[in-house]
Amino acid sequence: MSLRDIPYWRLSAFYFAYFLALGAYAPYFAPYLESRGLSPWQISVVMSLWFGSRVYAPSTWGWLTARSAHPILWLRAGAAVTLAAFALFLLPLGFAAVVLVMLVYASAYNAIMPQFEALTLAHLGERRSRYGRIRVWGSVGFVIANIGFGWLLQRLGYHWLVTLLLPVFALLLASTWINRDPEASAEEAPRSGLRGDLLPRLRSRAVWTFLTTALLMQLAHGAFYVFLSLHLMRNGYSAQQIGLLWAVGVIAEIAMFLWMPRVLGRFSPQTIMSACFGIGIVRWLVTALLPEHGWAIALSQMGHAFTFAAFHSTSIYAIGQFFPGRSGVHGQGMLYGFSSGLGGVLGALLAGALWELGGGRSSFLGAAVFSTVGLVLALRVRIPDATQLPRN
Repeated sequence: MSLRDIPYWRLSAFYFAYFLALGAYAPYFAPYLESRGLSPWQISVVMSLWFGSRVYAPSTWGWLTARSAHPILWLRAGAAVTLAAFALFLLPLGFAAVVLVMLVYASAYNAIMPQFEALTLAHLGERRSRYGRIRVWGSVGFVIANIGFGWLLQRLGYHWLVTLLLPVFALLLASTWINRDPEASAEEAPRSGLRGDLLPRLRSRAVWTFLTTALLMQLAHGAFYVFLSLHLMRNGYSAQQIGLLWAVGVIAEIAMFLWMPRVLGRFSPQTIMSACFGIGIVRWLVTALLPEHGWAIALSQMGHAFTFAAFHSTSIYAIGQFFPGRSGVHGQGMLYGFSSGLGGVLGALLAGALWELGGGRSSFLGAAVFSTVGLVLALRVRIPDATQLPRN
């Protein structure tokens, strides 16, 4: 496989920096909020804002960048706002102020990834099945952060999280300056209209079946993203052990990303998505019922190769089929807004409600239920060739 015609390392550098930050943020931000005195319900509200910003931020950002002659400037601006907003967590904020800062930070951080995903697909063109070979560097960054920050926070305490993360967000900002828009984007972007590029495709039932399936996968991950670390803490795991268990999942994820070109070449998207939900059911049941057994949690974390890496790669492939060409940035915004956004906020809130009823056991049993519903729907998903949908 040759990626000579693609700015491989520039694209990979952004994914590395973005997910290096996320790898430190995702496992440890809930314990950090707890260290500030927030209750489990308040934590679920704050984390739901993280996902909720994906409902509006990607689509709004996509609308702005699609009309810009220089979309890369929006990417850099988003990274700069992300850094500045996150620095505000250093202040002694009350709950209301934490909510406000979270809205700004999450809106900027979540807006730039769909834009960059569209940029990557534009560089790849017809070679979008090779996306995983670039995206894998995000997983490498994530696992480095899982292990490194777990080790640091074990020694320094969770209250150091913000200070330690600021240099990582500075690295993310730097990575936006080495990337460039695809050659055609400056010409095409101002001409891409929302009505012409997006609305015809939204009339397809297949699009909404696919998006609903993606939403259900996010619902299932609500407990994982918000409460896995707290669930493990309640069962006697240290910060370093928690980081290592997160790392197990990401190592499996890396292997899957590297394998995905072959998987997509051999199996249909429907088959892959259905398998991901089936494995997800087992994963969440094990996490709910056997949390005291480290070996069982480690095995369940390996399921991340399917519930995230395989499902995400298939979703990126599918969205490229549903929204080809100039409509790609809108398609990415739709995927993030409907699944990661709406699905993420509902997943976080439902996980918080279930936690109040029965702790981590209830939250992860709920995740298994969502995966079961997702499996039923995934069997009905049909991903067409791009030529089967309207093209402008």
